[in-house]
Amino acid sequence: MNDPTIRRVLIVFGLAAVAVLLIATVTVRNLNREAASSDWVNHTHAVLSELQSVSANLRAGEASLRTFVFGGGRTDRLATRDAFDRLEEHVGVLQALMRNEAQSAQADNIATLVGRRLEFANSILKENPAPGDADTVAKLARDNGLAAIAEIERAIAKLRDEQMTLLAERDRLSVIHAQSTRWTVWTGVAVNFLLLAGAVWLIRDDIAARKRVAAVLAEANDQLEVKVRERTQELATANEHLAAENLERRWANEALEHQIHYNQVIVNSINDAVFVLTKSLNISRINPAVVHLTGYDAPQLVNRPLNSIVHLASDSATPHEQLFDPILQALKEGRDLRDLPAETEDRLKRRNRVTLTVFPLQDGAKVVGGIAIVRPLHPLTSAS
Repeated sequence: MNDPTIRRVLIVFGLAAVAVLLIATVTVRNLNREAASSDWVNHTHAVLSELQSVSANLRAGEASLRTFVFGGGRTDRLATRDAFDRLEEHVGVLQALMRNEAQSAQADNIATLVGRRLEFANSILKENPAPGDADTVAKLARDNGLAAIAEIERAIAKLRDEQMTLLAERDRLSVIHAQSTRWTVWTGVAVNFLLLAGAVWLIRDDIAARKRVAAVLAEANDQLEVKVRERTQELATANEHLAAENLERRWANEALEHQIHYNQVIVNSINDAVFVLTKSLNISRINPAVVHLTGYDAPQLVNRPLNSIVHLASDSATPHEQLFDPILQALKEGRDLRDLPAETEDRLKRRNRVTLTVFPLQDGAKVVGGIAIVRPLHPLTSAS
């Protein structure tokens, strides 16, 4: 990312991506507008179709009604009923189409006017007069049907003209959107072409510069290889010395491990019970003789205090020592305690008389723990 050419190329491609995004955004927006316009155009044509159907069925119904009144038969009555039923259906569809439109009031007005004609026609059809009935003919003559039909036709024509005007305006906007989309696409193509041409020029210039740098680096590499060979020889010599030192260290570690193993074998072979203690007189390690003496396994004794297993005889401590633990005091002072009379308590609460010897463990001049050696004398018969 520190290469200026890469940064420039990335900037060019970023601008190209922005241009593509803008083109896509404008195109999608125009396509959405076209889709909305198409839906609206289909809706408008549906409205115009319903207006035409209302007008046609109104005229057909009025004509069938007059034919029926002036001497028609049952067929004319059925034709009249069918025409007015279809008229009512188309009016309902028209109202549904115009419900959310600005001209919904005009559609409701047409429905109201048509409803009056439907009421008048139904009033005659319900009477079911005989052909040429004088009262029915007189009622039809008194009806101002032509004026009512003319009013409905004017309302239909007005709504039709407004829908045609909106349709023409929408067609004009569709043409403008289409032109805008074409100009946007071609402008974007031209911009992207220029940006890609600039990116190609930057890449070619960078390649030429890199070739020059590669020649200089090749010469420097030849000199560096000589120095690397010299340094490799020095490292090989140093590695040989390190390998020898590592081998000596491994031998020393193996010897130390053998010594530790031998020391453990020696401690485990002692018949006396040996406790390795921490500075706070907690048991950290034991030998097998301790297990035989106390009946406890090693996990049960580790981290337990020594005085839970070994108890000093009360007559072996001075009045001053009875106030303080003599073993802990001896470890702090770094001195030995030898052959102190004591008792051990085994797992079955049996007590054994023993002698206790304690040696401090020192790391340099610092006491880090101690070793307690317990030597059995003979068992006591008392039990707690």
